[in-house]
Amino acid sequence: VQLQASGGGLVQAGASLRLSCAASGRTFSRHTMGWFRQAPGKEREFVAAIEWSGGRTNYADSVKGRFTISRDNAKNTVYLQMNSLKPEDTAVYYCAANLGSVYNHDYDYWGQGTLVTVSS
Repeated sequence: VQLQASGGGLVQAGASLRLSCAASGRTFSRHTMGWFRQAPGKEREFVAAIEWSGGRTNYADSVKGRFTISRDNAKNTVYLQMNSLKPEDTAVYYCAANLGSVYNHDYDYWGQGTLVTVSS
Protein backbone atom coordinates (compact mmCIF):
# COMPACT_ATOMS: atom_id res chain seq x y z
CA VAL A 1 0.00 0.00 0.00
CA GLN A 2 1.37 3.39 -0.99
CA LEU A 3 -0.04 6.49 0.67
CA GLN A 4 -0.10 10.13 -0.37
CA ALA A 5 -1.32 12.74 2.10
CA SER A 6 -2.48 16.21 1.12
CA GLY A 7 -4.56 19.13 2.29
CA GLY A 8 -2.30 20.78 4.82
CA GLY A 9 -1.86 24.52 5.01
CA LEU A 10 -1.74 27.64 7.13
CA VAL A 11 -4.94 28.60 8.92
CA GLN A 12 -6.00 30.72 11.85
CA ALA A 13 -7.15 29.31 15.14
CA GLY A 14 -10.77 28.23 14.97
CA ALA A 15 -10.65 27.39 11.29
CA SER A 16 -11.16 24.03 9.62
CA LEU A 17 -9.10 21.89 7.27
CA ARG A 18 -9.67 18.56 5.64
CA LEU A 19 -6.73 16.28 5.02
CA SER A 20 -6.87 13.53 2.44
CA CYS A 21 -4.80 10.42 2.05
CA ALA A 22 -4.96 8.63 -1.28
CA ALA A 23 -3.89 5.01 -1.28
CA SER A 24 -2.79 2.76 -4.08
CA GLY A 25 -3.18 -0.98 -3.97
CA ARG A 26 -6.10 -3.35 -4.23
CA THR A 27 -6.07 -4.18 -0.53
CA PHE A 28 -6.82 -0.68 0.73
CA SER A 29 -10.34 -1.62 1.75
CA ARG A 30 -8.97 -4.32 4.06
CA HIS A 31 -6.70 -1.98 5.99
CA THR A 32 -7.27 0.04 9.10
CA MET A 33 -6.22 3.59 8.32
CA GLY A 34 -4.74 6.02 10.79
CA TRP A 35 -3.57 9.59 11.12
CA PHE A 36 -0.59 10.60 13.22
CA ARG A 37 1.12 13.91 13.75
CA GLN A 38 4.51 15.18 14.80
CA ALA A 39 4.98 18.67 16.16
CA PRO A 40 8.39 20.36 16.10
CA GLY A 41 10.60 18.94 18.82
CA LYS A 42 8.05 16.33 19.83
CA GLU A 43 7.51 12.66 19.20
CA ARG A 44 4.99 11.44 16.69
CA GLU A 45 1.58 10.87 18.25
CA PHE A 46 -1.59 9.04 17.31
CA VAL A 47 -4.50 11.20 16.17
CA ALA A 48 -7.27 8.97 14.79
CA ALA A 49 -7.95 5.61 13.16
CA ILE A 50 -10.78 3.98 11.24
CA GLU A 51 -11.30 0.31 10.58
CA TRP A 52 -11.67 -1.16 7.10
CA SER A 53 -15.48 -0.90 7.04
CA GLY A 54 -15.60 2.55 8.58
CA GLY A 55 -17.74 1.17 11.36
CA ARG A 56 -15.26 1.68 14.17
CA THR A 57 -13.09 4.67 14.91
CA ASN A 58 -10.67 5.71 17.60
CA TYR A 59 -9.44 9.19 18.52
CA ALA A 60 -6.81 10.72 20.70
CA ASP A 61 -8.37 12.60 23.61
CA SER A 62 -6.83 15.84 22.39
CA VAL A 63 -8.89 15.80 19.18
CA LYS A 64 -12.14 14.14 20.24
CA GLY A 65 -15.13 16.25 19.28
CA ARG A 66 -13.08 18.37 16.87
CA PHE A 67 -11.63 15.91 14.35
CA THR A 68 -13.49 13.30 12.31
CA ILE A 69 -11.88 10.49 10.38
CA SER A 70 -13.72 8.91 7.46
CA ARG A 71 -12.95 6.82 4.42
CA ASP A 72 -14.24 6.14 0.94
CA ASN A 73 -13.12 2.69 -0.12
CA ALA A 74 -14.40 3.24 -3.64
CA LYS A 75 -11.92 6.12 -3.95
CA ASN A 76 -9.16 4.49 -1.90
CA THR A 77 -9.08 7.61 0.23
CA VAL A 78 -9.19 8.39 3.93
CA TYR A 79 -10.00 11.83 5.26
CA LEU A 80 -9.38 13.78 8.42
CA GLN A 81 -11.80 16.65 8.94
CA MET A 82 -10.29 19.05 11.45
CA ASN A 83 -12.52 21.69 13.01
CA SER A 84 -11.90 24.29 15.69
CA LEU A 85 -8.19 24.11 15.06
CA LYS A 86 -5.84 25.26 17.79
CA PRO A 87 -2.22 26.40 17.61
CA GLU A 88 -1.25 23.19 19.41
CA ASP A 89 -2.57 21.22 16.42
CA THR A 90 0.36 22.54 14.40
CA ALA A 91 2.31 19.54 13.16
CA VAL A 92 3.20 17.42 10.20
CA TYR A 93 0.33 14.98 9.71
CA TYR A 94 0.95 11.48 8.41
CA CYS A 95 -1.44 8.81 7.23
CA ALA A 96 -0.70 5.17 7.78
CA ALA A 97 -2.18 1.73 7.19
CA ASN A 98 -2.22 -1.59 8.98
CA LEU A 99 -4.23 -4.79 9.09
CA GLY A 100 -4.90 -4.55 12.82
CA SER A 101 -7.57 -2.90 14.90
CA VAL A 102 -8.15 0.82 15.41
CA TYR A 103 -6.54 0.40 18.85
CA ASN A 104 -3.28 -0.93 17.40
CA HIS A 105 -0.80 1.90 16.87
CA ASP A 106 1.77 -0.28 15.12
CA TYR A 107 1.43 0.59 11.44
CA ASP A 108 3.02 -1.10 8.45
CA TYR A 109 2.72 1.56 5.75
CA TRP A 110 3.30 5.29 5.98
CA GLY A 111 2.75 8.20 3.67
CA GLN A 112 4.75 11.36 3.48
CA GLY A 113 3.53 14.11 5.75
CA THR A 114 1.48 17.19 5.10
CA LEU A 115 2.13 20.29 7.20
CA VAL A 116 -0.64 21.94 9.15
CA THR A 117 0.13 25.28 10.74
CA VAL A 118 -2.40 26.99 12.97
CA SER A 119 -1.74 30.59 13.87
CA SER A 120 -3.12 32.24 16.99
